[in-house]
Amino acid sequence: MMRITEQPSKYRHLEKMPVEEITAHINAEDKTVACAIEASLPQVNRLIDAIVSKIQAGGRMFYLGAGSGGRLSVLDAIELPNTYGIEKGLVNVVLAGGIENLYLAPEEKEDDTREGWRQLREKDINEKDIVIGISASGTTPFVLASLEECRKHHITTGCIVSNPSSPIARQADFPVEVITGPEFITGSTRMKCGTAQKMIFDMISTTVMIRLGRVEDNRMVNVLLLNEKITDRAVRILMEKGELSDYEEARKLVLAHGGAKKALDYLQSSLNG
Repeated sequence: MMRITEQPSKYRHLEKMPVEEITAHINAEDKTVACAIEASLPQVNRLIDAIVSKIQAGGRMFYLGAGSGGRLSVLDAIELPNTYGIEKGLVNVVLAGGIENLYLAPEEKEDDTREGWRQLREKDINEKDIVIGISASGTTPFVLASLEECRKHHITTGCIVSNPSSPIARQADFPVEVITGPEFITGSTRMKCGTAQKMIFDMISTTVMIRLGRVEDNRMVNVLLLNEKITDRAVRILMEKGELSDYEEARKLVLAHGGAKKALDYLQSSLNG
């Protein structure tokens, strides 16, 4: 396979550049990320369809990663229960070194070929689920060995990688290869690769939640009432969707029913009463 992610940066003698030149070059490289994702959209779409199908059939989704990509997947997964009101455990992360050690970033755990499958087994992984390996290089031992075990146990797999024809992509039923090219700092895949991974995580999780009915029109009607800002947002959603003009009345309904969606359902049932 071709390790594009390890190819030398086209920018030389960075230590001699003024700040303005460094930031301009980084910005220019970042602009190429969206185009790289656009080229991989057919693969992304197939992966999303597979995730939706698995969840609708009673399964769960697992991100499986190490390094920057794995840590970014944690950020994506932890937002979903609050934003879309899904039950915890529907979208999960298996991280090299464990999520509890996220801040410590134990990079040596990327080479552990047993830990990923052990963590998956602890979560009772089964054929209803789908596991998505995250690896910029496409060769991370932690991810590769875990996907190999998934395939042996007939568990559906996907991946997000940034090199073509990688071993991890070969172990994925639904591979996504987003080729972002050499990094500004040679081999620093937390940069363009990480940006691409974050954008794809947003794309996957948002689209999955929409397809699962957790969004109406363009509103997060199932958002949990965790603070005043979010409660205000839910009240305004109810006012718009329920055609209410009294803020305090709408707020009482939202609080009484635990969210905009349940309050809307109550209003609709009252009308059909």
